[in-house]
Amino acid sequence: MARQYKGLYISRIIVLISIFAIPVVIFLIFFLGNFSLWYSNNIYVEFLVLKLLIPFIFSISWLYFIIVLKERVANTIDAMDRVTSIIPLRLKIFYGMIALVVLFIFVFPLITPVIAILSFMSMAWHVSTKKHDFGESGTPLITKILMVLAVILAIFCTVSIIPQYLTLSIFLSTGIWIPLTDHIYIFSYCICTSLAIGSLFFMYEHKGVSEYESIFTSASAEKEVSYVKYVELVLFIFFLFLAYTGIEMIELFYWAGFIIVIFVSIVNFFTSKEESGKYRGHVLGYILAAIFMGSNVLSYFEIAQIVELISLIAAAVIFIFIFFLTFILVEEEGG
Repeated sequence: MARQYKGLYISRIIVLISIFAIPVVIFLIFFLGNFSLWYSNNIYVEFLVLKLLIPFIFSISWLYFIIVLKERVANTIDAMDRVTSIIPLRLKIFYGMIALVVLFIFVFPLITPVIAILSFMSMAWHVSTKKHDFGESGTPLITKILMVLAVILAIFCTVSIIPQYLTLSIFLSTGIWIPLTDHIYIFSYCICTSLAIGSLFFMYEHKGVSEYESIFTSASAEKEVSYVKYVELVLFIFFLFLAYTGIEMIELFYWAGFIIVIFVSIVNFFTSKEESGKYRGHVLGYILAAIFMGSNVLSYFEIAQIVELISLIAAAVIFIFIFFLTFILVEEEGG
């Protein structure tokens, strides 16, 4: 069952947010980045191409791509949630954020030109013909002309920015990755540690903790223990205070939350076996869980930063790989 919050599908909400967020992010990158054109030093040409044309073309491309494939994207998110169901929520949030940052730094710049070319070809096709298959005979000449013109526009934008890809990656890594990683880490662990402790209240109320991993899916459970949300909010603020003031007590709470989510994962794993006759999660889910748990423990023992960085990126890459694999294999049907 797709994850819900107050009757709304979380995956659909994410898709809707993406439709508005991606253009904003693209324009911010090009407005804040120190980019230049390799074929012109004219400030007006650079402003027109780098600040307006390219971000507009890339934004339209992503908007079209997401809108056309909105069902597949939403179903991919739902499938990802099922595949990684064995992973505690606190680790999903943290490594999901890290995966998103890695995606924007290393993957997003590489695939955006391809998305632009394919999207504009598809737009030209759908605007000028009612045919459903490009291989069908009798394709109108105007369709072919429009597709060529659309591709030329997308290729022009790609050629204009390709020499700046190194600058873009440096800008994204130094401007986003380095400043935000520590804050993402702190916020994620404070949020998820408070959720972990909140799961104990669910255990008391429901004689089990399966609700912890599906806190956004059960409307009746939410009504019965609505006070838990306020407890978790207070704990979250308290943990943030401890973390940002450097009080070492926060590490004890981190460890407590870590132990709780291990317990929750084990209980959820076996209770799902009793209820449905099969285990939750898949092989890839267990692989992710092992990497997440391992790198989480390593981070507490002052291992060299390079080891922690590699573990973070490795987990993020696996997360991204599973997402793209799921996107390719998932069936495009209503959620």
